[in-house]
Amino acid sequence: MTNDFDAPEKPSADPALFFDFDGTLVDIAATPDAVFVSSELRDALMRLRDKVDGALALVSGRNLATLDAHFAPLVFDAAGLHGLEVRTGGRVLEREPPSHRLRAAVENLRVCAAQWPQAIIEDKSQSVAVHWRLAPESETQIRDRLEEEMVQLGEDFRVQWGKSVAEILPVGFHKGGAIDVLMDLAPFAGRTPIVFGDDVTDEDAFRIVNARGGYSVKIGPEKTAATFRLGNARQVRALILQWSRELPRDVVADLKLR
Repeated sequence: MTNDFDAPEKPSADPALFFDFDGTLVDIAATPDAVFVSSELRDALMRLRDKVDGALALVSGRNLATLDAHFAPLVFDAAGLHGLEVRTGGRVLEREPPSHRLRAAVENLRVCAAQWPQAIIEDKSQSVAVHWRLAPESETQIRDRLEEEMVQLGEDFRVQWGKSVAEILPVGFHKGGAIDVLMDLAPFAGRTPIVFGDDVTDEDAFRIVNARGGYSVKIGPEKTAATFRLGNARQVRALILQWSRELPRDVVADLKLR
């Protein structure tokens, strides 16, 4: 692990750990349904959660139901849909109902998808994502179509661009905001937040956590606001496995040594 800049020299409180899912805990797959969560990773996350007194959460663009399916029978505190869904202590915080305008955009995109061989329309009820990892030749058409949909949806919605994916979701929701919400609740409150993520969708989380005096870990080589960097999801899983066996007295000092 390398520092993009020197992390501040200060004692660190007990950590609150936040992990993105795709590209961070699991390797990026050709389709959203093709990712693999090993039993070793499930067990390691459960042990690590116990070692940090429950202050561990998943923060993802996936919805909570999908995350739960991948980690079953375990259920973690989590923020799904870039913060549209937030759950802690088994309780899902109140959220806005799906927009009728968004439902119309989903149907329009499904019709257009006939022109984009192998592109995937992922309907998440309160948001919609278009994946073109298997249809790179359609990227320009997809981007143009999304911009047209945004004109119809208006200023209440935004496009979140990622790696071969774009997602339309309501304005005001992002992973950083979700972490802000969780950090004001037990068991996260009063701890030092540390967030791991790989995509541009995680940069909001990095900035929020850095501003809170926490630390951020970028997975991959791209430009970032993160404090530290790891090369790939395999290295994240190795770190989780190590920490689940013996949590360092100072996890930030341990991160600096990697």
